[in-house]
Amino acid sequence: LDGLPDIEEFAYSKVKASTTLSKTISVGDFLGNISAKLERKVEASSTPKVEAPANWELALEGIRKMRLSEDAPVDSKGCEKAVGAVERLTEKGLLDADAIVRTDEASIASLIYPVGFYQRKACYMKKVAQICLEKYGGDIPPSLDELLALPGIGPKMAHLVMIVGWNNVQGICVDTHVHRICNRLGWVFRPGTRQKTLTPEETRVSLQTWLPKDEWAPINPLLVGFGQTVCTPLWPKCGICSINKLCPSAFKESSSPNSKAKKSSPSKKA
Repeated sequence: LDGLPDIEEFAYSKVKASTTLSKTISVGDFLGNISAKLERKVEASSTPKVEAPANWELALEGIRKMRLSEDAPVDSKGCEKAVGAVERLTEKGLLDADAIVRTDEASIASLIYPVGFYQRKACYMKKVAQICLEKYGGDIPPSLDELLALPGIGPKMAHLVMIVGWNNVQGICVDTHVHRICNRLGWVFRPGTRQKTLTPEETRVSLQTWLPKDEWAPINPLLVGFGQTVCTPLWPKCGICSINKLCPSAFKESSSPNSKAKKSSPSKKA
């Protein structure tokens, strides 16, 4: 499991619990029909615990429209390095717990290279595969707590596996894109303060206090793609962002001339 890439590298797929890879979900299907694609275990009566930020629904809808107008890397194949690693593992039959256990660590590391921390991930893959064989018959753990108990698996990956592996939404998958964008929009704060969150996990906890549960699964690929195409880590393209008037951080980090192209629109002279 830990051989899977980070969320921003993960191409959302219809993954069976047996870890068999299958057809990639298109951005239109995932964003437009997420409720039909994922059988979420969400209580209809659930309500936010705190007051939601002003205009969050308008901002989210604006992001959806921007995302549907342009594909992002996450919509097709995620990170090229991660895709290449999965393809090589597939060719060798190494998306199977028993096969991973029987393969030496160095061989696995060479197959997943140049994925970041490939040697450490190869070690984790063997450890996780052994646990899955011994405790789950070669399948993946069916609960969040059991996933978090696996070597190298943190909240981000555990929630992702619960969603794509078990169609069970128990929390929000927060990666660097979601963390950055939620802070730029003023959607999340550190506990008991109005200060920005410092870690993705703080962002997840804060976001879950007010975001409706039916948004928990789709918000990750939505914001990841938005972060890859518009609200980038450096030089965010605020000038082409349709929700810049709703964003308290608009134009504060985008000092590139191109990013400010649409801040003012002088009329053409006759």
